[in-house]
Amino acid sequence: MTTAQIREAYLSYFESKGCKRMPSSSLIPDDPSLLLTSAGMVQFKPYFLQQKQLEEPYVGTTTVQKCVRTNDIDIIGTTGRHLSFFEMLGNFSFGKYFKREMCTMALDFSVNVLGLPLEKLYFTVFEDDDETIQIWKDLGVPDDHISRLGEDDNFWRAGPTGPCGPCSELYYDQGPEFGCGSPDCAPGCDCDRFLEYWNCVFTQFDGQEDGSLVELPKKNIDTGMGLERIAAILQGVQTNYETDVLRSLIAVGERLAGATYGEDATVDLSLRIMADHSRAVTFMIADGILPGNEGRGYVLRRLLRRAIMKAHLIGVEGHFLNEYVDEIVRLMGDVYPEIVENRELERKLIMAEEDRFGATLAHGQAYLEQELATLSGTTLSGTTAFTLHDTYGFPVEITSEIVGERGIQVDMDAFEREMEAQRERARSAGAKDAEAAWSTYGGVYADILNEVGPTAFVGYQHTEAPATVVALVRDGQRVDVLEAGEKGDIFLDTTPFYAEMGGEVGDTGRIVDGQVHAYVEDTTAPEKGLVRHSVKVEGGRIATDDTVEAIVDARRRASIERNHTATHILHAALRQVLGDHVRQAGSYVGPDRLRFDYTHFEAMMPEQIAEVERVANDRIMEAVPTTIYETTLDEARANGVTALFGEKYDTDVRVVEAGEFSRELCGGCHVNNTAEIGFLKITSESSVGSNTRRIEAVTSYGALAYVDKMEAELRETASMLKVPLFDVSERTASNLKSMKELQQAAKRGKEAVSDDGINELLSMAQQAPAGYPVIIAKTPAQEAGGQRHLWDVVRARMAAPGALVIAGENDGKAVLMAAATDEAVAKGFDAGQIIKAMGPAIGGGGGGKPTMAQAGGKNPAGIEDALEIARNMVL
Repeated sequence: MTTAQIREAYLSYFESKGCKRMPSSSLIPDDPSLLLTSAGMVQFKPYFLQQKQLEEPYVGTTTVQKCVRTNDIDIIGTTGRHLSFFEMLGNFSFGKYFKREMCTMALDFSVNVLGLPLEKLYFTVFEDDDETIQIWKDLGVPDDHISRLGEDDNFWRAGPTGPCGPCSELYYDQGPEFGCGSPDCAPGCDCDRFLEYWNCVFTQFDGQEDGSLVELPKKNIDTGMGLERIAAILQGVQTNYETDVLRSLIAVGERLAGATYGEDATVDLSLRIMADHSRAVTFMIADGILPGNEGRGYVLRRLLRRAIMKAHLIGVEGHFLNEYVDEIVRLMGDVYPEIVENRELERKLIMAEEDRFGATLAHGQAYLEQELATLSGTTLSGTTAFTLHDTYGFPVEITSEIVGERGIQVDMDAFEREMEAQRERARSAGAKDAEAAWSTYGGVYADILNEVGPTAFVGYQHTEAPATVVALVRDGQRVDVLEAGEKGDIFLDTTPFYAEMGGEVGDTGRIVDGQVHAYVEDTTAPEKGLVRHSVKVEGGRIATDDTVEAIVDARRRASIERNHTATHILHAALRQVLGDHVRQAGSYVGPDRLRFDYTHFEAMMPEQIAEVERVANDRIMEAVPTTIYETTLDEARANGVTALFGEKYDTDVRVVEAGEFSRELCGGCHVNNTAEIGFLKITSESSVGSNTRRIEAVTSYGALAYVDKMEAELRETASMLKVPLFDVSERTASNLKSMKELQQAAKRGKEAVSDDGINELLSMAQQAPAGYPVIIAKTPAQEAGGQRHLWDVVRARMAAPGALVIAGENDGKAVLMAAATDEAVAKGFDAGQIIKAMGPAIGGGGGGKPTMAQAGGKNPAGIEDALEIARNMVL
């Protein structure tokens, strides 16, 4: 059986037994205490804790859950079993069926659907669980195929206290050739002979602090079967990596590296890691995880870099990971449409990370060279090797190879100590995650939800509705009454108030009843389906069971609706202008403005911003009616409706359409026609991360106010410049040019009169035959005023009263000046006559007094000739 056939067979089987087939949940769990979804039970935590009920006639659920586990990332690839990404087949019951039914179905499915020989199957049971042992015997399992194991192996606990229970594991005997040869070899042995493929947990106890076990009122079933592991058994291969899906990915690596799997252990390790990590990376990005330096983003980046580094080891360079993603989409895209929908984003993100890691590798090499330069001896410290591994992505074998060429070895014992410390930290975090996954939500809000059920929301159709107060909370505690002047939370059976969700802020308004008046400051959902109205009671007193009128601030809601629909249109416009890799990565929708975060890898050009704005406003001005309807998630995806990046959806979804241009899944409030938006104005575009950009925008009244403010600023500027309104930019450009020229002239003048410049001129002084010093020289470009200032400085610093003749080029023209002290003039120097003689050489002329004269001309190429004329006249 192929992996796809096993997956469908499992789901179909338990569906036929009354279980509801549920889609895989996102790799980003709803529980904030968990980093990643690592088991099938995560999405069913509220059911196990009796906070949600499974509708009739279902007796349970069944899923194939995509999972990521990275606690032992450094082991992945070194064994045939460890994977970072895997699929977990599961079936779950929340008090409907228990041990006998589960064992019966597990054996029936294993033997009659999968075709596993009963004589090859072995079963482990918790040592004190006589009931399950008897069940297996009743089902025909031989005594010598049933083993009792202790608490470490066959008793599952979420933590020191809480839900727990025995478990029974199913093993497949791969044959003595896989074993350790020990006569005591049996299920639970560390060798590969007995391969566990299914774990059935019977959650029947509530563990107490004193160690006692109290029977739960409703007993649960939580099972998990590794799809890759059972595929290995059924396909007759020794490792997960030889199953059809992973073997196809290894073939991609063989093609890229020009290698053959199975011929070289080092090459095989790289091929396995590249195949495994590429699959994890593809699914993580598709579920809304972006590379980063912490949390999920760090896990993703580490997997990417580990795959790239292993590829380098076997000669694969440049951009290559998208070759894997194409194959993953081909193999698994029909089951997980999100990897198809986000293909362009996956492509661009991966290429950007490949480029970024190239730079990191260079930094790592520089770090290693720095350490080697200060090394005394022939052993590189294990700490340095670990830093290269952990920070720069250098496998220790690469480090060993590099330093080995220089006669240096790595302290591997110290390196292994560092690695083991990291593994221990990861194991500890993993254990805490497992415990957190079963920690009780609890709290007053969960109690209210369990007691009164979800709030009926009528806000799509109405902004006012009658309602009954079902619960009150003040300072985190249930109360019967809220008095005037008090703040608290009101819970109604029905509400028109939209609770903050999906980026849209919560409604405000009033809850009234005769003399009672409570102002609703905010609306939120502390538990899914439960609406909390945070209020201040401004008059009267409000009590549980009161009948009230809930009234939303309709004007504020209308502004929010305009901005929300505008985010949808903006999203579609961005994808049209920038490309299909653009995905919404967050938003804020308020009454005054909107913020839209999206995946993109560089700042938008001004013309791109203008085009996005134009496209969006074209759609708005078309006055397209919005269409809102409910359908299934599968049907919506089949029809090309956009699912928001990283968002988690139920089986039934709500679609908001603004014509064919914008079609998105959304639970928010929207306008009836795009014309209600008025128009959209983008106010800023900026970065919020290496892969995410942000647009701020306003619509309707907010856009009008923004444009009015811009116009007022423009009018004030035009008034100061004394030009018409639409000549402001031209005049400003002209003024800037003039200012720049003045600044350059000032800079040139400053250079000319600097100490170095003056000293150089003074050193050029020659003695005229009439007995006075004279300087004749070409100077840096200066205006006429600058030349006069230069003469003032030179005159003050000359050793004796003298004269100066200078020439320079300014703005493509020649500028001349001659000047002298009275003493030099008395000895025959005549500035006016000298300048008059020099003028023709520069194609111009000028004049002045004997003490000061200047000229200008259009031929700066004649400056040297002009200076030569002056020399002949004076010297």
